[in-house]
Amino acid sequence: MAAVLARGLARGWAARGALRAGQRCLAAPGEQDGEVGKARRVAASGEEASGQATIFSKIIARSVPATILYEDDKCLVFRDVAPQAPVHFLVIPKRPIPRLSRVGPQDTELLGHLLVVAAQMAQAEGLDDGYRLVINDGKHGAQSVYHLHLHVLGGRQLGWPPG
Repeated sequence: MAAVLARGLARGWAARGALRAGQRCLAAPGEQDGEVGKARRVAASGEEASGQATIFSKIIARSVPATILYEDDKCLVFRDVAPQAPVHFLVIPKRPIPRLSRVGPQDTELLGHLLVVAAQMAQAEGLDDGYRLVINDGKHGAQSVYHLHLHVLGGRQLGWPPG
């Protein structure tokens, strides 16, 4: 895995802790209606049960572009297109799992792998002072893409409570 991380670094990642040119953190504290509203619309549309390709499955297939930081046979890591912190990336399994509440004992190894990759990527991104790991689940958890994903956020002091 270290060799793959090194290759990712060699591809020219953006400077640690800095947003890319033209990129900004979209939600200020208390201004999360956009994502919550999107999650409500997606839940109402029945997208979870539709079996249609998600934006994340399209990123895995390379039919939608993304800034990919890391990839192995089980997962993909890429920058969030609407960052909520100076460093914000997603860790997703390649095997589609709609949401955390749908996992079973057969997913134990994969879930552990996602957490280890998240920690290693946080270290590679220079998040030595800490970071937050977030998994949204369902409408009330503001999940807007029904493909399990871990948000890793850092690069600044994060507030508490988060929601």
